Amino acid sequence: MNSLMRSTSTAALMISLACLTTPAAASARTASSSVQADLAAMREQLRRSQQQIDALQSQVSALQSKIDGQAVAQSSTANDAQAALARADQALAQASTASASAATAATAAQAQKPAGLPDSAKWAASTSISGRMYFNASTISQKSNGIAQTPSGTGFNIKRLYVGIDHKFDDVFSVNFTTDISNVVGRTSNGNFSGNAAGTSDYNLVGRGFYVKKAYLQAKINPALIVRLGAADTPWVPFVESQYGFRHYENVMVDRTSFGTSADWGIHVLGELPGKVFSYQLSVIDGAGYRNPKITRSVDVEGRISAAYHGFYGAIGGYVGKRGNAVQGTTTFHTAQRFDGLVGYKDRRFGIGAEYFHAKNWNNVTTVAEDSAEGISLFGNVAIAPKWQAFGRYEWVKPNRISNPALEDRYFNFGIQWEPTSIVDLALVYKRDAADNGSISTTNGLIGGAINGTYDEFGLFGQVRF
Repeated sequence: MNSLMRSTSTAALMISLACLTTPAAASARTASSSVQADLAAMREQLRRSQQQIDALQSQVSALQSKIDGQAVAQSSTANDAQAALARADQALAQASTASASAATAATAAQAQKPAGLPDSAKWAASTSISGRMYFNASTISQKSNGIAQTPSGTGFNIKRLYVGIDHKFDDVFSVNFTTDISNVVGRTSNGNFSGNAAGTSDYNLVGRGFYVKKAYLQAKINPALIVRLGAADTPWVPFVESQYGFRHYENVMVDRTSFGTSADWGIHVLGELPGKVFSYQLSVIDGAGYRNPKITRSVDVEGRISAAYHGFYGAIGGYVGKRGNAVQGTTTFHTAQRFDGLVGYKDRRFGIGAEYFHAKNWNNVTTVAEDSAEGISLFGNVAIAPKWQAFGRYEWVKPNRISNPALEDRYFNFGIQWEPTSIVDLALVYKRDAADNGSISTTNGLIGGAINGTYDEFGLFGQVRF
């Protein structure tokens, strides 16, 4: 651009000089003074033009400097951007290398981990362990026809020790496994070993009895539909226990007199209907109890429908089946049946309830002769102070209404319970069971005799839960 300006200025000067040196111009200069004046004016104009050209050249130089500065700045910015891009490429390469290393390490760790093994932390968070122990230190006096029987004396017993494991797979499926440790193999009485010589059934047995009480897979479709497969709670006995509240001191009536059991192997469907007033359970079971799973020609059915509203509760239930006796090679003459009823009320201050049952051919499935039984139980409790309760229970049972209508069993207990902490209950309890005109098998042993028999027990009873 500077060259252009210089060329323009030179051209203008040459044009002016050319005008001055032409013959016409010289003749005009000698001829008239006005021509000289015109020449002076042209020279002044040429001077001004040169000043304008110089000013324009200054502006062009300044603009060129500015353009050159911007080019330098742009070049610096481009260089900075290029350097930043290079650093980003390097960081990306390093991140890719680290990611590849982590993936390789994870693959190696997974290869060393046994297939199907759940993460320990996740497994523990979905698993719970619980336990419950019933114990007593008491004095027993048992007589048959006025003669003291073997269980009489003083001792410490652990009547039951349950340990349960619950694992939840998801919101639907879970499993439960519960052990039952009893103080007597095949029995639940307070009786001593039947023998201490080699060859007897109780010889050298430690722990007396270890059983699987519950082992089931559960599918909770919703609160109104729960399905359990395996050994699980039966519909009646556990429900009565939940209303009674003092199972740790004595089994409820149907269980105590061996006209029912608390768990069995089979398929169990249960639930609580919307509104939480009505509940139900229907079980298709083996019928021989959780200690004796069997393969039989037919199955037993037990069910319950219950309701609860503002402290009041009621339930009816029933049982029908062969009680595990319909095995190959065994003739069954009758079907065992049982009807159950329960009503009551309870709140934090007190509770009261009544249970009734009627059974037919319960113990006569394989006999030609028929029989029936019935019983009623009344129970209650009242809070007498914070953490203190008084409780009592009375039962009347006729176990053989056809084969021995004169046989009666009258049982009662009462006591005072103290709850020192939420997981411990302790109580002073007195129990008495009297049978006239025969004997009855109970969870405290065989009570009665040809004339009569009594069972008295007093001591410290309790339970521990965790």
